[in-house]
Amino acid sequence: MGFIKAFAGAIGGTFADQWKDFIMPMTGVPGTAALFPAVAQGQNAGRGENTKGSTNIISNGSKIVVPEGTALVTLQEGAITGMIAEPGGYTFSSEDPNAQSIFAGDGIVSSLIKQSWERFKFGGQPGSQQMAIYVNLKEIPNNRFGTQSEIYWDDAYLGAQVGAVTRGTYTLKITDPILFIKNFVPVDYITGGEVFDFADMDNDAAAQLFNEVVSSLAGAFSNYTNDPSKGNRINKIQGDQVGFAQSLSQAVEDGYQWKTDRGLEIVKVAIQAIEYDEDTKQLLSDVKKADALGGARGNSFMQQAAARGFQAAGENGGGAAGMAFMGMGMNAVGGAMGGLQQPTGQQTAPDPMEELAKYKKMLDEGLITQEDYDAKKKQLLGV
Repeated sequence: MGFIKAFAGAIGGTFADQWKDFIMPMTGVPGTAALFPAVAQGQNAGRGENTKGSTNIISNGSKIVVPEGTALVTLQEGAITGMIAEPGGYTFSSEDPNAQSIFAGDGIVSSLIKQSWERFKFGGQPGSQQMAIYVNLKEIPNNRFGTQSEIYWDDAYLGAQVGAVTRGTYTLKITDPILFIKNFVPVDYITGGEVFDFADMDNDAAAQLFNEVVSSLAGAFSNYTNDPSKGNRINKIQGDQVGFAQSLSQAVEDGYQWKTDRGLEIVKVAIQAIEYDEDTKQLLSDVKKADALGGARGNSFMQQAAARGFQAAGENGGGAAGMAFMGMGMNAVGGAMGGLQQPTGQQTAPDPMEELAKYKKMLDEGLITQEDYDAKKKQLLGV
């Protein structure tokens, strides 16, 4: 042990790098991190002597831990040399002279003298750079989006253009670590050992993703509300995290090729608020009223309105009836009249002349035609 400590410079650094490392993720990594360095645990609770190895050199025989939900990517001179996507413990092996270790059975001549000569040519520094970085394969939460002004899209159900300000969050998933590192992650996060955190306000790459999502929102709303399988109803969006995420992911892919070029995908979306513009609010109000008057509910409403109109006609001489039933057919009017003339519990037949007088008044006011009046006259008088 004293012999190892006695050497300095290139020889000493070479000896320190002979110790096999135990490599694992750095501590304190936030859940929003996409990329973080692997670190050698030189000591554990004060035990161990591997504290002077060169940075970015991995000794042969070193143990590497790959936790659940991560992938490990190895690089040499900035180029990707391998990837592990299955959790477990692995042993590192490399043909690079700087990675040779006497403790891994590589021999003292090749692992010490040859390394020292190579380092002497580089001023005592190792002539190689080996790195191991972890990629987060879990859903990465709390990626925010929001619009400062209205976005507009065509809504098939409403049959009009809709405008709204919206905000929310989405989860990301890295589907291809190789594409993500090669095509998107800035070089400083790869070679500098920094944590690539999507929540970092100083991360320009993450800010670019935010801008691309906001630019894709109008297309995402259009995809969702014009998809027949979604029922074309805008009011389903806030409760359909996965469905709207698929629409947003497709819009982002169409515009920016996240999945095919960067190995990224949007998995879930939580819309916190949709604030419609005034025209859209009025349109939605009108559509709600129209929906309320549709089907059996609408028929019931019209029957009640007819009854109220005829009751008002009997009280004020027919003026209200003229307003309530303008344009109604004879069948609806006759049905409502029959209901008023024979209330529940009374079996008295209506007076034909009184009935005929009411219909004559309706004819004079233009509520029924001459043919309707003549037909009712024949019915009442039996001619």
